[in-house]
Amino acid sequence: MADRLVNLDIDLLRAFVSVVETGSFTRTAALLGRTQPAVSLQIRRLEDQLRSPLFDRGGKGVGLTTEGAALLPQARRLLRLNDEIVSTLGEGDLEGEVRFGAPEDIATIHLPGILGAFARSHPRIRLSVTCDYTANLLDQMSRGALDLALIKREPMGPDLGVRVWREPLVWVALDASILEASPLPLILAPAPDIYRKRALGALGDHGLSFRAAFTSPSLAGQMAALRAGLGVGVLPAAMAPRDLAVLGTPLPALTDSEIALVSARNAGGPAGLLAQEVLRTLERGPPHP
Repeated sequence: MADRLVNLDIDLLRAFVSVVETGSFTRTAALLGRTQPAVSLQIRRLEDQLRSPLFDRGGKGVGLTTEGAALLPQARRLLRLNDEIVSTLGEGDLEGEVRFGAPEDIATIHLPGILGAFARSHPRIRLSVTCDYTANLLDQMSRGALDLALIKREPMGPDLGVRVWREPLVWVALDASILEASPLPLILAPAPDIYRKRALGALGDHGLSFRAAFTSPSLAGQMAALRAGLGVGVLPAAMAPRDLAVLGTPLPALTDSEIALVSARNAGGPAGLLAQEVLRTLERGPPHP
């Protein structure tokens, strides 16, 4: 008797690949706008279709079985083919608008390539990008004004978005001679910026005196002030330019922040595609500018 003919469900394959790439059923659920039990059910359905276990449920984390490891490159190939077909057939391409938000530094440094590639692959999807502080972006999310947002947050679990990368922070200045100034002149963004919070908290905890020498909501403005030698600022280590000095002792170490991707509850379709592209590109750490 001939083997049964099975038509694989693209949504199930997408869930499988997403679990592997994010390393978590919880993160996949947040990314795809589903509950964790719903994602687990999708994986079970795929395993039933293939009559093979795909994940090793006896160990820690998300480990693939031999069958799962064999499926992964084939699943990725099928997803790429599916997405290519959808994007190249004009009448079949997704339409709509994705309202995307991010802080200015992230949008300027990390997003142009991602958004450009997405726009070329999906010319019928309109992208609307808003640059603002995390608190304002979350407020817009809560009011339904944004579909997706990259935000800066305290290191935490999956309660607020999907972690994309952890971000070490460093003190920077034109040169180390600025450390001789007392009180220490600081170059800051206005509250509630998380880098400002990190700087003031670290200095206060160590009893170091400081003053706000320059405050600007613009990353370009802060960089100009740093290069003019007006004070000390805080930047992600990956964004510290070579013409500025990274400072250590006597300044205290700074606690890492995190970058997370937050999706609206019903963010499927175009927004879901962009969310997967952002996470796939950035989740292993931001590219150096």
